[in-house]
Order: sequence, then C-alpha cells, then structure tokens
Amino acid sequence: MTMTTTESAPSTPRAPRHEFDETSLKLLDLMQDHYPLVARPYAALGEQIGISEADVLARLTEARAAGVIRQICGIYDTKALGYSSALVAMSVPPERLARAARVINAHPGVSHNYKRNHDFNVWFTIAMPPGVDLDPVIQRLHDLAGATSTRPMPTLHLFKIAVTLDVTRDRAVDERAEPVYTQARRVEAAKHTIDEADIAYIRATQGDLPDVAEPFAAIAEALGTTVEDVLEHGRRLQASGHLRRFAGILNHRQAGFNANGMAVWNVPQDRVQPFGEFVAGYRGVSHCYQRPTYEDWPYSVFSMLHHPKVAGVEETAAAISRDTGVTDYRILYSTTEFKKIRLPYFIPDYDQWESLCMAAAEEPAK
Repeated sequence: MTMTTTESAPSTPRAPRHEFDETSLKLLDLMQDHYPLVARPYAALGEQIGISEADVLARLTEARAAGVIRQICGIYDTKALGYSSALVAMSVPPERLARAARVINAHPGVSHNYKRNHDFNVWFTIAMPPGVDLDPVIQRLHDLAGATSTRPMPTLHLFKIAVTLDVTRDRAVDERAEPVYTQARRVEAAKHTIDEADIAYIRATQGDLPDVAEPFAAIAEALGTTVEDVLEHGRRLQASGHLRRFAGILNHRQAGFNANGMAVWNVPQDRVQPFGEFVAGYRGVSHCYQRPTYEDWPYSVFSMLHHPKVAGVEETAAAISRDTGVTDYRILYSTTEFKKIRLPYFIPDYDQWESLCMAAAEEPAK
C-alpha cells in the first residue's frame, strides 16, 4: 500500500521572515526548551550562549517586534489538570464554513482551529474543566456549526508533546532524541491532585511573562508571596508532571516555518505502540498520539511535522515511512488558521460557553 492524499500539498503563503543573527537564533532555540526557573532567567540564558543579560533582553525585544515570539509562560498538561480534551474533525459545507469557524472559535476551550485539505475540512482541539462530559459539548458545537459529520478523536496514548522548532536549521531530517513528556509522565501526574494554591499559581503563570530582568517578581506580587516561593512552586508542579515546562512559544510562520503538516498513519493495531514510540523519537515531530479510528477514518497515529518548506515535511514523512515500513499515510496541511492560543485554565468563561457560541452563530456574515 502506498501513500494516499486527497489533494496535492498546498502552496503555503510565506510570511515575511525577519533575519536574525546566529546568536539570536541560538537564543530562540534555547528558550523553547530550556527557559530556566530562576530569579533572573535572562542572565542564565545569556550565560549559556555567552552574552549579557541586557543583550538577551534586547534580542527578546527584537524577536517580539518581529512577531516571532508569541508568548513566554508556563505550559501545563491539560489532562494532568483534570480537563477532558479531544481533537475534533468536522466536515462543513463551504457555504457554512465562516459561521462554523465563528462558533468554534467562541468556545473558551478551543485553543487551535484550522481548515485542512481534506473532506474533514475543520480540525480543532477542545477541552473542558474537570467533571464535565465533553461528548455533549462536541455534539452541541456540531449542531451550531452546521456540520454534516463530526468525529471526536481524543488521545488514547500520548507518545510525545513538545513543540521546539529548529530555528537554527542545524537538525537533520531524521535526527532523534528521547521525548521528555510522554504518557508515563501524564499518568504519574494524575496520581497527584492539585489544590486551590496550585490553581491560583496556574492562573498567574499561564499568561505572558513581562520582558524584564526579573519576570517572576510580578507573579510573586500578584500571589502575595516571594520570588523563591514562585520558583519552588513551579519546580514542584514540574516534578509532579502538571507543569511541562516554562518556555518561549514561537509563531511558526513568523519564525519561517510555513509548512505545518499533520501526518496521519494507518498502523496495524499490534504495531501502534512501537510505531508511535519510534516516530516520537524524531526531533522534527512535535506531537505524536494514538487516536480512535472510524469506518471513514482508518488512521490511528497522528504526528505533527513542521518545516520551512512543504518539501521538508514530505521528506520527513517519507523518512518515517521508509524507517518503519508503514506506507499508508496522509499529510493534511493547514490552509487557514482560524484560531491559535494557549488554552486558558480555570477561568469563568467555561460556564458561559454555550451562550458565547450561540451568539457567534447568530452574528451576521462579514
């Protein structure tokens, strides 16, 4: 069996790319994965690449102005916090697409929403707070969006989640590394319940950190505690698995990654586990999950591939196929980004989600 596609790869609009020097690229690469939990993180980052704290902050200002850095914040694991979540695929008639996008975007638990090149043309991620049944929520969105079919695809197994774009362009297509956050970490986190102090901490650290020498000072003031307490609390949540890491999150296109492909794989059931673990080892793969299959959707393993060019995404998928022998796969490209945010946790908007979505459904077309 060979690769199957619904369309040829789209010609992705290329975002203007700001030209950074080698030192700034190293900084951006480092901040995605190793933002230090210390009182003066920019001094620590500068020490690692041989520049001053002031120089790091100046380069950060440059990257912000270029739109490359989207946010610097704590990154939490949704399921470890007790939220239910799923990737959802919808088939929406073209004449209803704008309305469907408004409805879906209005939901506070939707962090990503894309149009992709497939009969299932709308793909979004949705989460709801602890204790809420997600299935009726998805059904209501299906109705309000005017979808003809909807397929919930919750995670059955997490092989990897870690978006670290290769901004220095130093990695080989098939470069490998051990995934840091996997199903084992998520399961371990579920053994530890969070309390009201943890929730207050999550609320205070899920927003963008200020671009100052001591960014955790503002959080300490908001929480009525000390910077050292803020750092220690973060270390505890990271050790428990609720906090994946603090990191600088980049805007893919502004960082030069214009091709973002979701490669989905039809893997025999008895090979899903070893296949997923192997694919998760590619550094160029940011997400890798096992998800449910349907009669009209046989693909059980999902992997996200990012590259400056479509050819690079195709080459990575071809390398995975060659190395694993799994040849039945598709690459779905995002052709329109309807919404992309960090998922907000423990906010009151979740209690009003239906009224927000209904209001969006009634908005006149623009």
